[in-house]
Amino acid sequence: MKACIAALALTATVANAFAPTSTNTVARHHARSVSPATPLQMSDKIFDQEAYIAESKAMRLKHLEEQAMFALKIAVENYGNAVFPNALIAGDVVITHLLHRMGYLQSGKAKVMVVDTFHLFPETMEFLREIEDFYGFKAEVFCAEGVPVGDKAAYDKKYGENLWREDIEQYDKVCKVEPFQRGLKTLNTDCMINGRTRWQGFERAWIDQFENAPIGGGLAKCNPIAYWTLEDTFDYIAKYQVPHHPLHAKGYPSIGDAKDTIPIPEDGSTRFVDFKFEGDPKPWLDYASERKGRFVGLANKDGSTKTECGIHVAGAERTFDRDLWESGAVKNIASKEEALEIIKSGKEAIIAVYAPWCQFCQGMEEEFAKYAESAGVPVYKFRGDEEREFVSEHLNTQSFPTVNFVKSDGSVVKYESEARKVEDFANFEKSFQSASV
Repeated sequence: MKACIAALALTATVANAFAPTSTNTVARHHARSVSPATPLQMSDKIFDQEAYIAESKAMRLKHLEEQAMFALKIAVENYGNAVFPNALIAGDVVITHLLHRMGYLQSGKAKVMVVDTFHLFPETMEFLREIEDFYGFKAEVFCAEGVPVGDKAAYDKKYGENLWREDIEQYDKVCKVEPFQRGLKTLNTDCMINGRTRWQGFERAWIDQFENAPIGGGLAKCNPIAYWTLEDTFDYIAKYQVPHHPLHAKGYPSIGDAKDTIPIPEDGSTRFVDFKFEGDPKPWLDYASERKGRFVGLANKDGSTKTECGIHVAGAERTFDRDLWESGAVKNIASKEEALEIIKSGKEAIIAVYAPWCQFCQGMEEEFAKYAESAGVPVYKFRGDEEREFVSEHLNTQSFPTVNFVKSDGSVVKYESEARKVEDFANFEKSFQSASV
């Protein structure tokens, strides 16, 4: 009972200490003579602020590490084919390190895949080979459909070296989204591990460690470092001396395509060298700053600033494993030789030069098919992305789709309008009939 009374008295004392002082009390206080202020006595023990901060950060990092390893264990042990698409950026090398520590890379329980866009920094694929040797695993590399891995010349020939300039959304689909999705399918992925974090920006501010991805038909997604800041990431890299991308030492906080990635600040004054920062780290470590140097100078078709490549957004499940006009009245031209025969046949025809991955070709598929059913001339399709030099020389094609009218004298006239309805194609055809009357 005495203990209870003492506790109540202590509670009352504490409550009184934080209660507002009444006016009368203040008046009585000022009525009395004020004694000189007594200096606050401090402990003789020196308060080492830096030591306490370091200890607190170590506690936080230990918790984050345990949390991330817990997430990875759930992802790998509870799914048969956990796959980690590794972009080799700071967060991804931390995940690679953790997967190695847990034995999942050596055992093959977790597979690593990498998408080569053919526009990466040379250092990126070199770094991949370095960490493959360091950790003892082999990544599965995927690139644009129909192109051998590492063959930039073959990519340029098929898709064009300036595809990203002509249509950034199509570039993303061809070089990032489609090979990404194909990789997940090829590896029979049922859980995708990735390094997105809430700290990376508002688009990702509400992600959790586990979610259903908007891609792959409900594919499970594990974000093991979802709650890490970029400072946590570099603290961890420094603590365990984790191998990391060499471009961090040249001022790049995040690394993507060489064509649109810059240092932050642009003068390269902030760097991560020998596991410590040189210069002011704040431009890298502030909220949503990690990816400021990415997608520089790029915009979406609606004019908005580009912040995502398309891999992690809704709609990314659209892949290009289907040809266009597989049935119906549109006839296929199977070779360059056959195309030349049609051009030189002395008969009128319509030829649409297309690429099945092109969103504009996909967009006109239904209308062009309807037009072909009632057209007054034979209507053909010719896949031009695989024969770019030929279609440029013989079929007026610099981009897709390109629709041509083949005249009886062998000349080929390009349809210049962006209108692609049934009546538009029909009117294009009729314009040559009128001219011949």
